[in-house]
Amino acid sequence: MKLTALLAATLIAVAPAAFAADEVNVSNGLTLTGNPLGMHGFDPVSMFRSDAPVIGDAQFTSAHEGVDYYFATAEAKAAFDADPAGLLPQFGGFCAFGVYVGKKLDGDVRFADIVDGKLYLFVNQSIFDKYLEDKQTVIDGAFAKWPEIEATPVGDL
Repeated sequence: MKLTALLAATLIAVAPAAFAADEVNVSNGLTLTGNPLGMHGFDPVSMFRSDAPVIGDAQFTSAHEGVDYYFATAEAKAAFDADPAGLLPQFGGFCAFGVYVGKKLDGDVRFADIVDGKLYLFVNQSIFDKYLEDKQTVIDGAFAKWPEIEATPVGDL
């Protein structure tokens, strides 16, 4: 009986990370809290407030839906804590063009765009350039495709 309770507690404890790993682009490994790391450790707030992405610091960590995010400052962490959904990249941080074509490709903060206050990441310069040819079609198509692939593991696409 105790073993069953322990097993159930363990499964509940790790379920958020496993769930998030399918829906959010996370780095390999875990943070000190036991959660996977989002945005490869870059500060999501910096994407909106800086000229270039800023790497976060583990001392300023916030968790959102089973994923940890690092911030460069306590102020950036506080801004995120006030509105995480408004500051995270769309499509779980996967490449928006990849989602548009039904794939979950890595999102790279060096290739990013903010449209109507929403952050979109892209896998590389050539894909970003392709996106720039018709932004709205890619964005609309990605939003249409995301519900179909959101919970699908990367390897199954």
